[in-house]
Amino acid sequence: MIQDLYKAKRSLELKWEQEHLDNNRYTLDMVKIDDLIKRVVTDIKLEEARLSHLQNNIEGSAPEVSVAT
Repeated sequence: MIQDLYKAKRSLELKWEQEHLDNNRYTLDMVKIDDLIKRVVTDIKLEEARLSHLQNNIEGSAPEVSVAT
């Protein structure tokens, strides 16, 4: 999942760069691409936070041991 988000971000960055090379100025399409990149970055941050939270839950969960005497 997260790799797909990074690929999407890179693809949008390349599209933005190509648009810039084609027009030599900041266009309305580039503004739209910027907005899409920001959304993908937000999704990446959310996914990384979710994965980190899951990892913390796994590391923080102490095994339940019953000490029988």
